[in-house]
Amino acid sequence: MSQEEPLLYQYYKEWMELYKQGAVRPVTYAKYEQTQKMLCILAPTLRLQALNRQSYQEILNRYAETHEKQTVLDFHHQVKSAVLDALEEGLLTLDPTRRVVIKGTVTQHHKVKFLNQQQLTKLLAQLDLGDTLNWDYFLLLVAKTGLRFSEALALTPDDFDLGRLTITVNKTWDYKNTEGGAFAKTKNTASVRKIPIDWQVAMQFAKMINGKPRDWPIFVTPNKKVYNATPNDRLERYCERAGIPEISVHGLRHTHASLLLYAGVSIGSVARRLGHSNMNTTQRTYLHVIQELENADTDKIMRYLTTLM
Repeated sequence: MSQEEPLLYQYYKEWMELYKQGAVRPVTYAKYEQTQKMLCILAPTLRLQALNRQSYQEILNRYAETHEKQTVLDFHHQVKSAVLDALEEGLLTLDPTRRVVIKGTVTQHHKVKFLNQQQLTKLLAQLDLGDTLNWDYFLLLVAKTGLRFSEALALTPDDFDLGRLTITVNKTWDYKNTEGGAFAKTKNTASVRKIPIDWQVAMQFAKMINGKPRDWPIFVTPNKKVYNATPNDRLERYCERAGIPEISVHGLRHTHASLLLYAGVSIGSVARRLGHSNMNTTQRTYLHVIQELENADTDKIMRYLTTLM
């Protein structure tokens, strides 16, 4: 880091190059670069040492004028990581990110984040699971495993262990690659995992992957680019036909995790299944489910305690 008193955006640039470049996936690093550009726009003259709660809140408020609340929260988390390092280095004396207020624009139409079990059952009933591997099998697999979009795209026949009823996740498919796509690393080391699957999914995919190249992604056609809008548009039509709220492919991942939590599966097991680097991510993402389950636990505790009299 530079010894001169840096501007905030300059410090952030040096910080991300030092700690994030080469340590995160290119697509993730691109988000850090975008955050750095926004800091340059929002606070072009602000020195790091002059950063306080008021100036930091002003940056967030200006960013929130043109971005949704979740996007503002993501921006905050990235900037906060650098600011806390500056605090630890002694460049700041107080944490300017403490107790900030996250604002954001409101979009009129939003897809829901997850479905309940009844809604998911109606959705899966719409899938056309015929003799040819198609996007419907992709949607089924994400709903049954909680895989990320790029992880599901990267699956090859060799990743299926149908005898042990597991799928190995050790790579992703960079579908945004301008040359049509290529294998890439997983999001983090925790994302390398084996996911147990049920025997029905195993039987369905045993037939679908039979005879396919062992080391080529089963959902990717060679020399043909994949667009995430394709399965998302298909999913939207199925939701409308089933009479349920619209959901995205990523929403199927959230649905999978939420239903497991409601079924009594531990947070640790869900975190490992999703490939989260730590349970804090799982707890933060599914806070609404956890709070609901804790309320139910309180009722159980009270009912039990009354039996001790």
